[in-house]
Amino acid sequence: MNEARDETSGSWLAGPFLFGRGCHAGTARISALLVTGNDVSAPLLAPMGNGVVRPLKLAEKFGRIYWRYDFGLPQQAGAWYTLEGCHFPVCTDLDDDVRLAFVSCNGQEDGDLDRPIEDRNALWADLCDRHDAQPISLLLHGGDQIYADKVWHCHPDIAAFQHASNREKRAAVFTEAMADAALKFYLDHYLTIYSLPQIAYLMARVPSLMMWDDHDIFDGWGSHPGGFQQMDVPRGLFQAARYAFMLMQLCIAPDGTDMPDGLYDRTARSFGWRYDYPGFTVIAPDLRSERCRDALMGETGWQITEKMLAHVPDGNRILLMSSVPVIGPRLSVVEAALRIIPQAQKYEDDLRDQWQSRAHRREWCRFLELLEAVANEENHDITLLSGEIHLATRGIFEIRSRVIHQLVASGIAHQAPPALFARCLGFLAWLGENPLPGRPTRLRPLPGQNSVYVAERNYLLITRQKSRWRANWRLEKTGLGPDLEI
Repeated sequence: MNEARDETSGSWLAGPFLFGRGCHAGTARISALLVTGNDVSAPLLAPMGNGVVRPLKLAEKFGRIYWRYDFGLPQQAGAWYTLEGCHFPVCTDLDDDVRLAFVSCNGQEDGDLDRPIEDRNALWADLCDRHDAQPISLLLHGGDQIYADKVWHCHPDIAAFQHASNREKRAAVFTEAMADAALKFYLDHYLTIYSLPQIAYLMARVPSLMMWDDHDIFDGWGSHPGGFQQMDVPRGLFQAARYAFMLMQLCIAPDGTDMPDGLYDRTARSFGWRYDYPGFTVIAPDLRSERCRDALMGETGWQITEKMLAHVPDGNRILLMSSVPVIGPRLSVVEAALRIIPQAQKYEDDLRDQWQSRAHRREWCRFLELLEAVANEENHDITLLSGEIHLATRGIFEIRSRVIHQLVASGIAHQAPPALFARCLGFLAWLGENPLPGRPTRLRPLPGQNSVYVAERNYLLITRQKSRWRANWRLEKTGLGPDLEI
């Protein structure tokens, strides 16, 4: 990859950032997000040099305008577009052999941008090199695209809220000044992260599909106790994060207008989406918008998830992105221990985030039963893609007709936890967890590894070659792992 910010030094401030919208009738549908100053006219985009695409203004905030270009490229080798004279190749040859990449946890809670960029983005640079050698068609982002936890320091009154008594917190009002500060923080942070040279290079050439997780809001959103989520200040921060998420991860107007067909809830209560491609379908339920202490998804989320999994084109493999892993270790042992260990309750929200939490067991079973029904009755292979845990691992869910594979890749930029943490999780995995009698879920080591969890930064490559699907983890220290047939 060119070490400079390649040739994208046009009249704009940030972008272009590409977003996938599926394929239809031999055309790959794409949206491009571009950010300009509010005193600059939007440049024209030309797909394959044929005509021009005029953009839609999505938002105007803090001296910047956010533009979206909707266009199509033919499903063939050598596709490209230009923007103000800059040339961008895009791999849209999706009919036969396909290469996809999955990433998650793009940052860390503390000191994220204090690190040298070449260290922070070492795996991003590696992914750029792989794309240049063998082009990637889609970049799937499984959550925590940014780490926005420092939003608590963006305004003095927001910072003071953290140290207030519970009574003062319940009485605190989220003012207009606080709302502006929070929204500016989120938007600025997205633009900073997306504009890092290695990330910008890929996002201008590889369409992304994204779904958020808690750090795109702040740590543990939806899993905190004591009515925290209903307080005015946390709710205000969530609304600011939601605005930025719609703009920067979904590439849609924050007022909910002009939503692409792939978003199933037209009321914008839940942001689950589905996009169909030749031979495969990518689906992402929204596990944060309606999340509360006792539910990962609200009823709206469940309804659209069931709709998204219905009527998938015959023969399509389903790649289902669940921001938190669907197959995981037995957490009930840890949750019980936390109740009796002094000071340990501060970790409760991290465990409550998971499908395997005791609080979500019925919901977890409902989700597994839904996947089982789609695989058995609709005859679809399903591959689960997850991040969140800052480790690499895999799992299997054995049902009547086939094995459903889960692939966990996390994180591409977040530092790996200590090896002892990985070994402790491995012990919990050894205890096993079978929520559905007779259809076990199990965690397994990656190909070439002895331990269930690998404590290295990583990303995932998913390839289809002559209708055979494979997965490979790129581990920071170990390198590219052996093939896993899925």
